[in-house]
Amino acid sequence: MASESTPLLAGNAPQSQRRVLVRRPRSGAGIFTRWVLIGCGSLVFVGGLALTILAFLLLWPVGANHRSVLDIIKSGFRDEFVSKVSHAELQNILLDTPSADKSREWSQYYTAGPHLAGKNLSQAVWTRDRWSEWGVDSRIDAYDVYINYPDGLGLAMLSKNTTTSDASAAGWKIAYKASLKEDIIPADESTSSPDRIPVFHGYSASGNVTGQFVYVNYGTYRDYDDLVKAGIDLKGKIALARYGGIFRGLKVKRAQDLGMIGVVLFTDPGDDGEITKENGYQEYPDGPARNPSSVQRGSTQFLSVRPGDPTTPGYPSKPGSPREPVDGAIPSIPSLPISFKDALPILKALNGHGPAASDFNRAWNRNLGLSYLGVNYNIGPSPADLVLNLYNNQKYVTTPLWNVIGVINGTLKDEVVVLGNHRDAWIVGGGVDPNSGSAVLNEVVRSMGVALDAGWKPLRTIVFASWDGEEYGLIGSTEWVEEYLPWLSGANVAYINVDSGVGGPHFRAAAAPLLHSVLRNVTASVLSPNQTVAGQTVGDLWDGRISTMGSGSDFTAFQDYAGIASLDMGFKPDEHSAAYHYHSNYDSFYWMDSFGDPGFQYHKTMAQITGLVMAHLVNLPVIPFNATQYADQLVVYIDSVEAKLAATATSATLSDDVDNTLLTAAEVHSATLLGLTADQMHFNQRSRAATATARTGSPSAFKKELAHLRRTLAKFRTAAVELDADRAFVERELAAHVPWWRVWRLARMVATLVRTNYRYKVLERAFLYEGGLDGREWFKHVVFAPGLWTGYAGAVFPGLVESIDASDYSNAVKWTKIIDGCFKSAIAAATTTDVPDYEFEIGRSLPI
Repeated sequence: MASESTPLLAGNAPQSQRRVLVRRPRSGAGIFTRWVLIGCGSLVFVGGLALTILAFLLLWPVGANHRSVLDIIKSGFRDEFVSKVSHAELQNILLDTPSADKSREWSQYYTAGPHLAGKNLSQAVWTRDRWSEWGVDSRIDAYDVYINYPDGLGLAMLSKNTTTSDASAAGWKIAYKASLKEDIIPADESTSSPDRIPVFHGYSASGNVTGQFVYVNYGTYRDYDDLVKAGIDLKGKIALARYGGIFRGLKVKRAQDLGMIGVVLFTDPGDDGEITKENGYQEYPDGPARNPSSVQRGSTQFLSVRPGDPTTPGYPSKPGSPREPVDGAIPSIPSLPISFKDALPILKALNGHGPAASDFNRAWNRNLGLSYLGVNYNIGPSPADLVLNLYNNQKYVTTPLWNVIGVINGTLKDEVVVLGNHRDAWIVGGGVDPNSGSAVLNEVVRSMGVALDAGWKPLRTIVFASWDGEEYGLIGSTEWVEEYLPWLSGANVAYINVDSGVGGPHFRAAAAPLLHSVLRNVTASVLSPNQTVAGQTVGDLWDGRISTMGSGSDFTAFQDYAGIASLDMGFKPDEHSAAYHYHSNYDSFYWMDSFGDPGFQYHKTMAQITGLVMAHLVNLPVIPFNATQYADQLVVYIDSVEAKLAATATSATLSDDVDNTLLTAAEVHSATLLGLTADQMHFNQRSRAATATARTGSPSAFKKELAHLRRTLAKFRTAAVELDADRAFVERELAAHVPWWRVWRLARMVATLVRTNYRYKVLERAFLYEGGLDGREWFKHVVFAPGLWTGYAGAVFPGLVESIDASDYSNAVKWTKIIDGCFKSAIAAATTTDVPDYEFEIGRSLPI
């Protein structure tokens, strides 16, 4: 019987030709070798197939939105991951859709009724409904916050009744009573609204105080210090301060620290630039000059200490949240805002009493806009028989406020860009602040809704936010960031803020350095409404200055607390623009339509800029950040610190300098490095202690540590250059139309893309220090923070700057080591290979 060893014979062959074929027995080694070869070949085949599939899966969220890479396989993807709109087509939609007429319509709606924080639910619902109509999933997030509303105000100048010796109140008579009202203008309907809001300060203390009064200039730290050095007794007095330069709450804080009992704030028209009645311009509504009865309301919270609900520092104000004491966060003395018309009799009453502004340094003699009306700007104090009575009754409540949150889900769930504007205002109107930004935000949402209808799907998730409670202390945005901090830390790529989107014709911006390039690229591509030279862009007319991030708007919690690269931008007035009635009833739709932006073309342009910035951030495969520019800016910031240190060494004690408003060459150099305007330079210098305290530590030891810091920074720059090189590599590969069969090349590109985006996303977080700044622990960013005594303006390396101001070089050395650690963390972030999975499940961890 045949077996495996039986020869198989060719049946037709002659017997003589048949040969026996003998097969050699298989050796174990041969069998092993053959199976090894078969196995290796199979592994190569399977591995190659797996890599090909993996490359396509990785490219799925990238190529699906970008036709230049994988058009040929695009049709094979499921519909929900496919965008039918190219990036170029998206940009066209975002340029063509925004409408001046629509912007005007949104502005008219928001400014038609009062929308004070905690009292604007109807506008929140309206905003949510409009966004939903435009295809954006939207909801309202509520927080229970601690704020105040006015419940009785009064300001009177009292003179002693010389006809009686009665020391009681009956011995005084009212010499003058301030109206504490803004004039009704028939043409401006919001000024006659029955629901118009009284003049008052957010977070001001209730009180009924009476005392002599003193003119304190702008109420900066150095202004008060000048008065103390001049022997002016401030204790028990009421301060009369002009608005400007620094955050109003810090004017009150310094008065409180010096034992004063109240503060009255007014706006001097001299700060309006050229456009004043003194220079021949008619007053609003007949012309562009300031209306004499305009009053700037606003918050007096100590914004540079911590923003948000003062009773819930570091955690969200949800129902049932524990409440902390407000000590140190808001004033303990009362304050009131008044018009310059109301201030005139009070200022004139000081004529001839005490030294005049002209007896002080030049900081006291700038923009004296009431001199032509008979004000001598004497300091006082007023005589003992002439006092002010300040009555301020505030009702403090815990009340809901409402953020509107809208989401467009992107393909990538771990990369999110947030765009926000606040909706609340101190007044019925708010044509500039905030509702020019509200109109811009609506136009961006509407434009992206048009893109969604056309089949667009963003690569990254978009969150739109209409914040409430910004005016009191950035409450809505701060509470939201505090609530969603873990999610934001893992997913948020950038935050874009549009507050006062349009108040004049001049583009201005403040931004984290990572965002500088994308902003410059966008402004260079958007036509300016000013076409005196045909074809000129916003970038052509912009001076190119990008300020450092400080505070004063809703980017603060993102940038300074969560470490999320942020951008704040808008069109602003200058000294030649119509006077802007900030936080006044005259910041109205009528003012905007007549003087601010007739025709609403700047609103349209602002929507185009904002839309394109968002498009670049959410739709380009590689995040368009620039880390090298960040490193270079950090070098500039350290240069400014060393210039400040040199200025301190050369000026010794500024208190010995009668004209201490003069900046040394080193101080000018420091300010120039930071790109500060002349006004910013002036108020930064006036907002630090003029009298040096006893020196602690060694300046030379501090300089040595700064030198070490520079060496670490040089290493960070090397890592940043390499990170940007990876971005450039991905951009080149995307533009090269790499064919699908170049699997290894595509896989390398995708791996580099995923790694680069993650590194960019977490880079800003590296500059956070968990312990926070000295005395204001809520602020975590070691590079950017509001100036301790400016509030609005940004300070760079605040730990170092404040240590120099205090002559505490031991503390400066401590902060140098902290910053060095952050630089090393930034190096690690820019080079990390520990990159998590690229895609998240749809809807996972989203706050809506």
